Amino acid sequence: MKLQQNKSQLRRQLLKQRLSISAQECQEKSAKLCTHLQSSPIFKQAKTILAYFSFRCEPDLNFLFTNTEKKWGFPRCVDKSLFWHRWQPGEPLEKGNFGIFEPHPNSPSLQPNLVDLILVPAIACDYRGYRLGYGGGFYDRMLASPKWQTKPTIGIIYDFAFLPQLPSDPWDKPLDAVCTETGVKIVTGD
Repeated sequence: MKLQQNKSQLRRQLLKQRLSISAQECQEKSAKLCTHLQSSPIFKQAKTILAYFSFRCEPDLNFLFTNTEKKWGFPRCVDKSLFWHRWQPGEPLEKGNFGIFEPHPNSPSLQPNLVDLILVPAIACDYRGYRLGYGGGFYDRMLASPKWQTKPTIGIIYDFAFLPQLPSDPWDKPLDAVCTETGVKIVTGD
């Protein structure tokens, strides 16, 4: 139970810190983060990328979505699972159960075999690639699934949330890299 309390405390502390960032600073950091991401070999090679629409002052990836060389997928939260749909700028969006924008339910779905890279939202990541999410387990369940677990993953956070070590559970799967406004970092794993 202590581990969960530590995760909950850390989650609250880091969210408070993130929410204290001004809108202008958030946009500046997000623009730098996107520049680093676009320059990374893993991003350049990917044709179909799963991403997210920022929420609660998360790093904003909108700078990337105008890249017409990439195909973009975004999640819809249904019950306790993420379902991925194709989306292009200009197509309709709707607010989901958590107040996060999602593609329309009738938009084309994306199957794992078509995906080359997953950009994973997080509250924090550590040097081993473990992430601290919001506590719903959506990404943990997805990344543990055999059809998704071989896909390259990059955690997206601000640099203040890139920590030496986070509490982790046996079912947590480390990410392959972490991107912040200071660059893309390949993580060490366990």
